[in-house]
Amino acid sequence: MTAHHPIAVVGAGLGGLALARVLHVHGVEAAVFDLDASPAARTQGGMLDIHHDSGQVALRAAGLYDEFRALVHQGGQAMRILDKDAVVRMEETDDGNGSRPEIDRGDLRSLLLGSLPEDTVRWGARVTGARPLGGGRHEVTLGDGTAFTTDLLVGADGAWSRIRPLLSAAQPAYTGVSFVEVDLHDADLRHPVSAEVVGGGMLFALGAGRGFLAHRETDGSLHVYVALEAAEGWLDGIDFTDTEAAKAAVLEHFADWDKSLWALVADADGALVPRRIHALPVGHRWEHAPGVTLVGDAAHLMSPFAGEGANLALLDGAELGLALVQHRGDTGAALAEYEEKLFPRSEFAASESARNSALLFRSDAPQGLLNMFAAHG
Repeated sequence: MTAHHPIAVVGAGLGGLALARVLHVHGVEAAVFDLDASPAARTQGGMLDIHHDSGQVALRAAGLYDEFRALVHQGGQAMRILDKDAVVRMEETDDGNGSRPEIDRGDLRSLLLGSLPEDTVRWGARVTGARPLGGGRHEVTLGDGTAFTTDLLVGADGAWSRIRPLLSAAQPAYTGVSFVEVDLHDADLRHPVSAEVVGGGMLFALGAGRGFLAHRETDGSLHVYVALEAAEGWLDGIDFTDTEAAKAAVLEHFADWDKSLWALVADADGALVPRRIHALPVGHRWEHAPGVTLVGDAAHLMSPFAGEGANLALLDGAELGLALVQHRGDTGAALAEYEEKLFPRSEFAASESARNSALLFRSDAPQGLLNMFAAHG
């Protein structure tokens, strides 16, 4: 017999878990399906700055704000902006009163997971397809050949969502920027020069069409994103199984940069991880359809240059949950209310992300970023 779940969420990322948590607080249970075999199947990425008007709003709605504050990285809001010669062009300290406290993504996800009943998330559940059955009901098939039905299907399954095609034909497109991610462990002891360059929080070291974006993590390591405006196939020409050769290939693009910045890659521990930056069209939206909607990257994948992706995912999940509680028994009204707020909010953030990408790497970088901070002074 096919299982039935009144509310099914595909994806146990921040947006899906925020939705499940807000519903749980109000006595409504949701079934969450995730393709990972377990919560520890893969690392969850680096630090997140959680904004007072989005991510923090969601955590308050989830009843987790105090627990979140206890996990905040003290000093993590410090920031340095350098040019390619490692000259410090701007520096801010963390006075503890900022509106964007930093937290490790893995810690935040663990907080959300730990706030839910243990059987909420079905791990190792890879969604292979979904189809409408009429009346707002949907059938979802899984990789093991089983299927379930649901009255409300929520796609929280990221950039390459399996649920999005039910609502939209849009596909993520390459933005023209590629990342290579590296880590330097136990930085203060093992990599003191790099630790000093990055400082206590976030580093922007920028030049024309490229840069190093880095932050200090709560375990004392440094996580570095090497960013390059490049053709979509650039990463394909690098053998990332040969770490030293990959480092050399990346650093070729920084030949005239200060050697202290080179060290962020040259001295990195472990393998380099390539990542192309994709985005959905700015202003992506869909016609309302009964019984299905999207949250997070599935709805509004954007480049990371406004720091909005995780925050919007949290807010999406929380607002959808609150709308479902408020309109209990009228899913159509809940989805309409949620999407009416979702579309303009995500369009604004996606536009800002696209503008910031151009600003960060323009020909006189880092001047564009300096001008932006001065304007918001």
